[in-house]
Amino acid sequence: MSPPWHPKPFFNGLQPMTFSDREILETVRMVELETLDIRTTTLGISLFDCADPDLESTCEKVYAKILHHASNLVEVAESISSDYGIPIVNKRIAVTPISWVAAASGARDLTPLARALDAAAREVGVDFIGGFSAYVQKGFTHADRAVFDSIPSALAATERVCASVSLGSTQAGINMDAVAQFSDAILEAARLTADRGGLACAKLVCFCNAVQDNPFVAGAHIGVGEPETVLSVGVSGPGVVRSALERLDPDADLLSVAETVKRTAFKVTRMGELVGREAAKRLGTRFGIVDVSLAPTPAIGDSVGAILELIGVERTGGPGTTAALALLTDAVKKGGAMASSCVGGLSGAFIPVSEDQGMIDAVAEGALSLAKLEAMTSVCSVGLDMIAVPGDTSAATLTGLIADEMAIGMMNHKTTAVRVIPVPGKGPGETVEWGGLLGTAIVQDPGRFGCSGLHARAGRIPAPALGYRN
Repeated sequence: MSPPWHPKPFFNGLQPMTFSDREILETVRMVELETLDIRTTTLGISLFDCADPDLESTCEKVYAKILHHASNLVEVAESISSDYGIPIVNKRIAVTPISWVAAASGARDLTPLARALDAAAREVGVDFIGGFSAYVQKGFTHADRAVFDSIPSALAATERVCASVSLGSTQAGINMDAVAQFSDAILEAARLTADRGGLACAKLVCFCNAVQDNPFVAGAHIGVGEPETVLSVGVSGPGVVRSALERLDPDADLLSVAETVKRTAFKVTRMGELVGREAAKRLGTRFGIVDVSLAPTPAIGDSVGAILELIGVERTGGPGTTAALALLTDAVKKGGAMASSCVGGLSGAFIPVSEDQGMIDAVAEGALSLAKLEAMTSVCSVGLDMIAVPGDTSAATLTGLIADEMAIGMMNHKTTAVRVIPVPGKGPGETVEWGGLLGTAIVQDPGRFGCSGLHARAGRIPAPALGYRN
């Protein structure tokens, strides 16, 4: 007998996409010469029915359900990549926030559940699994506290598990108790992986106004409104946008720049939706969203920083950087919205410093500082991402960095995030190598002034007046 969570075939009722010869040839050029790829195909799996008063039973159910739904994910992604000639770099899984799944058990140490997630991810062959998560923007449940207490050991003990927490929102304000506890979790995760440059922190992120259909790690998870299973894709295209701008007349005005970016994002989104719908069809699940985010890599030319400099900034971080980034983010969103009715996730432009060679160079030359990065996050997709700081950075300083970023999101009704890595034994200006997509980081100086008084205060920053709309 089939298990009760067996997926049913799903027909989305849409007509197959058709493409002209010219569009196909353009896509071939983008793939071959401009590092265009599908950054991730992410299968979302609901784990609500895995909840059990016994934690070991919960672990067994979680492991079995992930294997049941995701056993063909890598095979399907590779077959689509072969059929269409489009690279699919990562295959990932996103699950229901674990605090909701583990609540019935009453367990305080959820590391066994993280190990079950990791074992399942390893068995099906995916790169990462996201969802060791909690929503605490207004307060903690017992299960939320268990997640927070377990994050350092869970991330240190696993290879593929990613954790995320929601610390604030425009409607709820910012839970400063949670911000302070999250700062402690960051420092402990860094300590436990000191031999790997604090690598556990690269799998840990906090949000204000978290989105529940994000296919990118470390924040990937699926929310309460999602179906039993759902397939979403994250598309990357900095190299394609850079190449398009290089071909543009250098005397073209900014409207022409925006139009070029928008048209390029349109093409990238169409490709992403084609792959996403085909993957969902082959897996017998629903297609969710295509996240049209310019997600850079350490590869030369695949850089958001390089795009900003083509727009007209002398060096990323210099005067005009925030304005150029605002133009870029808006044009990407408009192009995506023109191409698909299913654009979601974060969609825009990511600025993960260690993963973008142009930004790494800008930090090395002193053009890009933490203060400028914070200003840039007011107009980009996420926030302070993959920022290395000295290993002896205090919890109070981390609290201040996180609270500032949460405030930008709260007051501007946008998603912001912080993924910061205290690197044990490293100081400002020193370099840490993580390799792969995580790249290279130059440790940045958070400054000599802290906010111990703010860190010590308990409570919640209340929601702004603009949050009271319904």
